[in-house]
This record gives sequence, structure tokens and C-alpha cells, in this order.
Amino acid sequence: MLASRYMALWLILLLTIGLGFMAGNHLISWWWAFIPLLLCALGVRDVLQKRHAVLRNYPLIGHFRFIFESIRPELRQYFFEGENDGAPFTRKKRSLVYQRAKSEIDSRPFGTELDVKENGYEWIGHSMSPTKLASHDFRVVVGADRAQPYSMSVFNVSAMSFGSLSANAIRALNQGAKKGNFAHDTGEGSISAYHREFGGDLVWQIASGYFGCRHADGSFDEQKFVEQAKSPQVKMIEVKLSQGAKPGHGGVLPSAKITPEISATRGIPMGIDCISPAVHSSFSTPLGLLQFIEKLRTLSGGKPVGMKLCIGHPWEFFGIAKAMLETGIVPDFITVDGAEGGTGAAPLEFTDHVGMPLQEGLLMTHNTLVGIGLRDRVKIGASGKIITAFDVARTLALGADWCNSARGFMFALGCIQSQSCHTDRCPTGVATQNPVRARALVVPDKAERVFRFHQSTLHALQELVQAAGLPHTSALHPHHIVRRINDHEVQLLSEMLKYLEPGDLLSGNYRYQVYEKYWPMARAESFHPVL
Repeated sequence: MLASRYMALWLILLLTIGLGFMAGNHLISWWWAFIPLLLCALGVRDVLQKRHAVLRNYPLIGHFRFIFESIRPELRQYFFEGENDGAPFTRKKRSLVYQRAKSEIDSRPFGTELDVKENGYEWIGHSMSPTKLASHDFRVVVGADRAQPYSMSVFNVSAMSFGSLSANAIRALNQGAKKGNFAHDTGEGSISAYHREFGGDLVWQIASGYFGCRHADGSFDEQKFVEQAKSPQVKMIEVKLSQGAKPGHGGVLPSAKITPEISATRGIPMGIDCISPAVHSSFSTPLGLLQFIEKLRTLSGGKPVGMKLCIGHPWEFFGIAKAMLETGIVPDFITVDGAEGGTGAAPLEFTDHVGMPLQEGLLMTHNTLVGIGLRDRVKIGASGKIITAFDVARTLALGADWCNSARGFMFALGCIQSQSCHTDRCPTGVATQNPVRARALVVPDKAERVFRFHQSTLHALQELVQAAGLPHTSALHPHHIVRRINDHEVQLLSEMLKYLEPGDLLSGNYRYQVYEKYWPMARAESFHPVL
């Protein structure tokens, strides 16, 4: 594969040698070898430079990508004028991340490119009396009444495992998180040496495979957990129940991507696919889940412990809420993953048609905690295609306390969405275990870009909060976001979405159909409903 990626350089090199031989024998002029020689020099420079991962992996031919990228707006103007290019919104966000990560100017002339008359268009209301905030370092305290609470940034790296990502990608993410003082979620692949190298804050995710804290049979190992959890670098522990990319489906790491390092990090054998079970073996009921959370909190020395899930059947989450009331055990946080999110590969049906989207999942989580009077004790994180400062502001307004981003930080690392993550042939060295391909990702350069992206996004968030006349991101509420619902009407999200009042579920004031129908069916002792 190395030969194929460097084919253009090899061919030019052979051509240069051939022409040089012919010129040396006076068969042609030396001028014939001049241009191939320049191309050879350019190819060598591509391999040695540290700014562009694509060029390090694809010398010479990688330049075509940048040429096409530079002329694309003009091509749209002259050949597709009047057409609404459908996917461009994702491409625009990716371009924005690149600009912010590289400290390039991200301002745009001639107004919005979005159709402000299109149904679903949203904006944040601004104030005639903007505020002036001293800092863009917005934070929320998780586990305030625990022995080791954590002051968390409102924008963090979402769960992506070592194994899915390369060692260099993990190192760059963690070094950027260390510099920017924000959290780096390990993903379910456990804590590798690359997570520890720069000392950035970690949220250790524990999924059904119990990687990094498992017995040989795959069950939970308390002693190994304690050894990892006592690290000062581990700030919080997150029990993963499901993920937006493939809720209800265990994670898969193909055997081709399992290196000796991954085997040691996860505690798994070499040579066979690593498949996470779809369910945990340590518990099977809502009560068992909360008891497991309390156990991890005790074993970790009082660090904040919570759960991550993509909401599925409403009665299952309601069962967890009832278990909180019955036991008095409350998770310190809940991370809600939207079904539209996820950077990992998954079957098409799971990607497109399984799980609750972020808006609905976040709203249900927030409402349920409000309804049982526990919202002030449980913080909520949210993830699912969150990239821009407006994405963050909108999500916080819906009810989240902080946001996580996976694809945003992948873009900052240089990901070009080639969608070859599962093939181990990532062209930018982000999602591969091939050491030659991973070499293309230069850690110091990409760590700086991760840091800049985080800082620039929070600075933009600060400007949005100031424009809305607010003192902090925690003051964002649904009435600050406006949505067009048809050609002649707009509504505040507070008018469109349904919110419970504190204690509603305790008093039987269900208000809305989802609670009227499913709250009575939910059970603390089982995920199965009362029929």
C-alpha cells in the first residue's frame, strides 16, 4: 500500500533518472529533466513537511485535493447557480473548523448563505443591551457534593477510543485538551499510554466490554478498575449504556486494527475481532445500574460517576428515574447521545433509523429529572453533530449543562471525511493503526489546532452569549432560540417544546402523553414495562 500511495513520486523519480541518463549520454538536452526534477523535490518536501497530513501520505497527487477545494465555490457559481447543494452545510462546518483550527479568518462577507425563509431555520435572539463578559472559559461543576468534584468546560472532546483512532490522534487530542483545560473522553477502549503522555483531563468511559478493568472472561475486575481510577488524570467515570452511532449494538474493532498495544490496553486477545456485548454483565435492571454506579463512585474515591446513553424506549429511562427515587442513588451526570451523532462505523439501518435524536433525547432527560425533583443534582452533557458555537448555544438552551464534540475535533485533527475509518486506510492518519499512515499526523501541530478550535469556538460562544445580553451560558433557555415554522410564522422553542415543572411526576401531573402513557409502565426493578 505504501508503493501505491507514493506511486506518483516513484514514477516521477524513475522518469527523472531515465531522462538524466539520456541527457548524460547526449541523447536529449538536460532541460528535459528539469521539470521532473522539480516535481521530485516537491514530492520529497511533501513527505517531510508537517502541516498537511494528506500530502505526507500522498505526495504530489495530494495537491489535486487542495486545487479542487480552492476552486469549488467558483465551480458552484458558474455551473450550478441557483441549485441548492444539499450536503454543503456539513462541508461548511468542516471548513469553519479548519479555519479556526489554523487561526485563519473565519468571517464571511455578503450575509448568510442559509435560506432564512426555509422552514426550520433557527437563530438566537439578541439584546438591545449586550453584556460584556470577562472570559470565554465557561465551566460547570460536576459532582459538587462528592469528595473529588470536577470543574468541566462546556465544550469537550467526545468519546473516541484508542483503536478506532491512531496513537498520534489520541496524543494530539489529549495535548490540546491539556493546553485548553478541557476534558477528553477516552471512549470505551480504555486508557492507553497515549492518553497519559501529556496529562490532559480524562473522562474514563466503561462500556459492556469493561476494557482496562476486565477479567479474562470479560467480566468486571474491581482491582484493575481501582488501579486505573485512582489516577489524578481521571476526573470522571462514565458508564456507557449505548451510543448514538449504533444504539443497542455492541462496538466492533476489526482484528486487522488490533495491535499489541491495543491488546494490552483493552485486555483482549490478538487475532480476533473485538466485539463489545450489547448489554452489561454487571447489572440487568435499573436498580442494578445505580448500584453499579455507586460501587464505582466508592471504588474511585468519590469521583463523579455517571452514564451515557442514546434514549430508546421511554419506559426504560423512566425506570432508571424511578430507581433513583427508590434507592436515593443519583448519578452525578448523564451524557445524552443523539442518534444523529457518532463517528464510528455502523450498519446503515442503525445509523439512520435506531435511537432518539438529540433534541428529543435531551428534552426527555431534562424533563424527567425536573419532574422527579432531581435536576439540580444531576448534570447533563450532550453530543450529536455539535460543531459550531451556535450548536453549543442551542443545545445548552434546550437543557444541557455542557456539550461534547467528536467530529468537530476530528476535523481539527485534519479529518477530511473520507469515510474509510473502518478500513484502516485513513488518508490523514486519524483513524488508522497503520504506523506509516499514522505518521502523517504530526502531534505538536495537530494538538495546537485542537486547542485553537476549542478556544475559537468558546470565544464565538462568548460573543453569542454577550449578544443575547446574558451573564453566562447557564442563562441560555429555550425562549432565546427562534425557529421558522412556515413562510409566515416563527416560534420560540419554549413555545414549541414541552417542559415539565419541578415535581410534576411526583405529584402525578404528567402533562404530556409520553408521561401519561409510559411513566406508569416503568419499573425500577426491570427494564421491561408493566403491560
